[in-house]
Amino acid sequence: MFDLLLPRVYNVITIEDLTMTNPIHTKVVKIGNSHGIRIPHSLLEQAQLSGDVILTVEDNRLIIQSAHKPRQGWDIKFQSMSTLKNDRLPDELIPTQWDEDDWQWE
Repeated sequence: MFDLLLPRVYNVITIEDLTMTNPIHTKVVKIGNSHGIRIPHSLLEQAQLSGDVILTVEDNRLIIQSAHKPRQGWDIKFQSMSTLKNDRLPDELIPTQWDEDDWQWE
């Protein structure tokens, strides 16, 4: 049987913010006829970078951006859905008692 009067010992583990705000020093290395840098995995995850990237220079800074745009091509898909009349809700909306009694359009 457990004694309820005994002191309890707990281990509390805190995790610091995993975002990297401190600068990371690395070297530019020669790769064939080009140059490159190694980017830590944690930075790639934080920046959500993978696959193709776009490189630009602004104010003596190298900017690395994902070449993939979220929702890229959605406009064409939505136009196609509208043309095919496939942009309707799949089910008929059935009003609830709340809709009837409490909802007010403004």
